[in-house]
Amino acid sequence: MTFTRRGFLAASAALATTPMLGSGARAATAPRDADIVVIGAGAAGIAAARRVVAANRKVLVLEASGQLGGRCRTDPATFGEPFDRGARWLYNPDGNPLAKLARAAGLDIMAAPVGHKIRVGRRNARPGETEQFLAALVRAKRSIDDAGRGKLDTSCAAALPKDLGDWTGTADFVLGPATTGKDLNELSAMDKTRAQNRNAALACRQGLGTLVAKLGEQLPLALSTPATRIVWTNREVVVETASGRIATRAIILTVSTNVLTSGTIKFTPELPKRQLDAAAKLSLGSYDRIALQIAGNPLGLSRDDLIIEQSSSTQTGLLFANIGGSSLCTIDVGGSFGRDLSSQGEAAMVAFGKEWLTKLFGSDAAAAVKASAATRWNAAPTILGAMSAAVPGGQGSRKILTEPLGPLFLAGEATHEIMWGTVDGAWESGERAAEAALRRIGALKEPEPVEAAEPRRPRRRGSIRSASPID
Repeated sequence: MTFTRRGFLAASAALATTPMLGSGARAATAPRDADIVVIGAGAAGIAAARRVVAANRKVLVLEASGQLGGRCRTDPATFGEPFDRGARWLYNPDGNPLAKLARAAGLDIMAAPVGHKIRVGRRNARPGETEQFLAALVRAKRSIDDAGRGKLDTSCAAALPKDLGDWTGTADFVLGPATTGKDLNELSAMDKTRAQNRNAALACRQGLGTLVAKLGEQLPLALSTPATRIVWTNREVVVETASGRIATRAIILTVSTNVLTSGTIKFTPELPKRQLDAAAKLSLGSYDRIALQIAGNPLGLSRDDLIIEQSSSTQTGLLFANIGGSSLCTIDVGGSFGRDLSSQGEAAMVAFGKEWLTKLFGSDAAAAVKASAATRWNAAPTILGAMSAAVPGGQGSRKILTEPLGPLFLAGEATHEIMWGTVDGAWESGERAAEAALRRIGALKEPEPVEAAEPRRPRRRGSIRSASPID
């Protein structure tokens, strides 16, 4: 038996070093001025820049790494087929703008897998066991939702029922590390409850990283050009890089919350403590992917099978098998266990993946591995983690990050109150920040005042709803 799918995020880092401008033209230096400078060429930055271009204003995107996509990266070379090292899914399939853009670009969009199977040791879970797990998961989710609707925020762990029995560890993994990159004791119940439903998902056959990069390839872009300082005084707005200063009228900053608080980019004047504290409360979780090319299908699984195990702890993984009908399988690990494992290096991660498969499917699985790779997003200097996840008491920090700071506007998945942790949320936040920046420079009229509307609330589909990672 299977249960309703949970979205997931993976992450990785690979940095190139050749400065590029636009869709392939090499450039020793970036332009010296632009109406709006966008910092970061992930989904939010690309969405923002496209919106500025549509308004016929001069934009420049600065990207610290050597490639487009941010936390969306497809690797077509390692296994000879698309391997999404970063985000994998799109959500909200009805009218998703990225899906429409993908089709217009000639890419293939399809429904993502819709169910998980459960292993109990070396066998599949019996129907009764699957029902027991589903009941435990429903109870856990309802308890978190009830806590999240209260006046005082608490951790998801504090809200978890204490009598989930043998399924406690599995429910903890599914609701925490497998969907947010953090353990439940680090997660705001209010933030998780307010997240939009992400049960329905879409995939891009060529890879989600391929899609995001394609949408940005025609933009004025300087790769391998990190911003070192942002000057945002009343008299001047400037972005400083190793190759020179870029004068501008507004700046859209799309770096991750961990990069924002790391001090990598200096600010004159310094960022307000209010924004820095908000970013710290939205620190990135840890979520990585171990990829194994397994010949001959010794696991005996079908195309695009999703597998979890009955586990006594969160020291486990989520298996995506025979991706697209190929021999490629990935094992996702997250939370504190995933962070510790990632810190030990790629060899340790691959070793864990093989041992875990052996435990569930026997030694033939590990023996059939022909190639391997592992992502380590926490070690990527331009990202420093996976997706934002609010600590208890931190849910309101997302709205704080959307507050304009004169000519400086923040964007990215962390700034979206209900679609945080997703490419959809990052894209929408980029468009929103671009429109605010365009209004700042007089390129758009201020919107007409309207009556206050009820805040957008997540739709419920069935009894299980979870907040998924930036997938």
